Amino acid sequence: MLAPIQTIARPVSSILPATGALAAKRTFFAPSEVYNKKQVIVTKKTGLDILNDPKLNKGSAFTADEKDRLGIRGLVPPRPQSLEAQYKRCKTNLDKISDPLEKFIYLNHLQNRNETLYYKMILENFVELAPIIYTPVVGEACQKFHKIFTQTRGMYFSTADRGQMSAVAANWPYDDVDVIVVTDGSRILGLGDLGAGGMQIPIGKLTLYVCGGGINPRNVLPIVLDVGTNNKELLNDPLYLGMQHPRLQGEEFHAFVDEWVSAITDRFPKAVIQFEDFMMPNALDLLLKYKDQICMFNDDIQSTGAITLASVLATMRARGGTFADIKKETFLCLGAGSSGVGVCETIVDCIVAEGATREEAYAQFYMFDHKGLLGKGRDDLLPSQQVFMRKEIEGGKTPAELLKKIKPTCLLGLSTCPKLFNKEMLSYVASYCEKPGIFPLSNPTSRSECTAEEAVEFTDGNLIFASGSPFDPVEWKGKTIQTNQCNNSYSFPGIGLGLVSSRATRVPFETFQVCARVIASLGTPEMLATGKIFPDLDNLRAVSLEVGIEVAKMAERMNIATQFPPKGMDWREWLKHNMWQPEYPHIVVKNL
Repeated sequence: MLAPIQTIARPVSSILPATGALAAKRTFFAPSEVYNKKQVIVTKKTGLDILNDPKLNKGSAFTADEKDRLGIRGLVPPRPQSLEAQYKRCKTNLDKISDPLEKFIYLNHLQNRNETLYYKMILENFVELAPIIYTPVVGEACQKFHKIFTQTRGMYFSTADRGQMSAVAANWPYDDVDVIVVTDGSRILGLGDLGAGGMQIPIGKLTLYVCGGGINPRNVLPIVLDVGTNNKELLNDPLYLGMQHPRLQGEEFHAFVDEWVSAITDRFPKAVIQFEDFMMPNALDLLLKYKDQICMFNDDIQSTGAITLASVLATMRARGGTFADIKKETFLCLGAGSSGVGVCETIVDCIVAEGATREEAYAQFYMFDHKGLLGKGRDDLLPSQQVFMRKEIEGGKTPAELLKKIKPTCLLGLSTCPKLFNKEMLSYVASYCEKPGIFPLSNPTSRSECTAEEAVEFTDGNLIFASGSPFDPVEWKGKTIQTNQCNNSYSFPGIGLGLVSSRATRVPFETFQVCARVIASLGTPEMLATGKIFPDLDNLRAVSLEVGIEVAKMAERMNIATQFPPKGMDWREWLKHNMWQPEYPHIVVKNL
């Protein structure tokens, strides 16, 4: 049994229902329980066109009747095999590969050949394969995208397409798109500007939408906005696949994005658009510009903020407290980019919801960038950073210089610089705080501010640990210290499920508060006692269902929902009904 979800203290009926309304029975369910309708796909394709379409191809699983109807008799092996048999063959072959990037490439080929089998593979082995299809391996795949590229997936809108983006958008062959993930490749994970190589990030994120949130893979679209690159190696690499000119800046960049937004929302008016890995200040500027115009959000700023807030709130529970105790925390944040600012603003929103003023909430933060503290005399800060400025302390001071003055109870690492959470910092924080929150959130693993082993050793096991990339549990003095992945894969799939199922027209900031509180409430007392604050990743669909239900209810209460459960269904039944499962569809051929 999971712990009851704590609602926020102030009366915000537009965000969450009354206390107790969320405490309905919630169980982790098997995949077979969430899918009860046979898929039917109508197409005009036949013959090799069927086999060359990964959304339609069943490989060796076509029945004799299908082979005749679809004109593929003789084009595939004669004896039909089940999806289960195909999966076992592919898993055996995958297990023979030792190199993580080679595993990524194998799975990439499988996705481009047979999507149903690909998602079957991922869902059956999610904990094992999540680090392959996403962080940390996806970072290397982005860096080497132009070297390992074999087949296109998704769409590219480049500077060569200016003035023609509506025509480009019309080239996508599927009319129904529920979720779009778009990047300009300007700050991929902690790896910087990777240009068109950033396409692997939208592809990976959408795999998580499908596997975690049950979004239909026929209805997702990865997109790169290729506005150039400032990466000198890519500009001079003859194999690079993107536009080899410096990035568009300022008005030129925003005019490009304006044209794309207009074209893509005309083509796919119901789609949820997730902006991904845009550098600052563009990331925040685009969020503020479009948040009230279209159904969009920024993953790095908002859903990373949601899962980090969930980590903080769950830490309050692990200490035996309540969500309201967040007003007593002191945060030291290393990193003041889009993720750092977004995470801290999300936490500020929660502190305010618990009764503090916004000024009181900002006063709980000490934020550092590569130049040191955001403090007095720093005239180089963006408006979004200025609210975190400590005007009473000289700017530029290092964390080491201020550690004893600050006495933080929660360390937030969003710097992309490894080893910043050092022995002196970690041991000092653990000397006065019971279960301090140690959150090295930078990705990939090579950029993490500390490892799980270092955090446990230097705090003597007195901590709650959550990281951006996965770390194994740590054995320490005869007991197992659990680690947690504070990864937004816990947040955005469920958010997407709720938005798509309700056909929400906007993504209000309250969405991420709802999400955080749901996730923070899912840990049982037994889990929390071991340092485990989140369910295992193999329960991601269950987590996404809980998040999706509350997001859909919020959309209904805020009057931004345009689709509702059919008569006789509640939101829980409707979302479970909508969650896609990997099974082969019935294919109907018609001259459309």
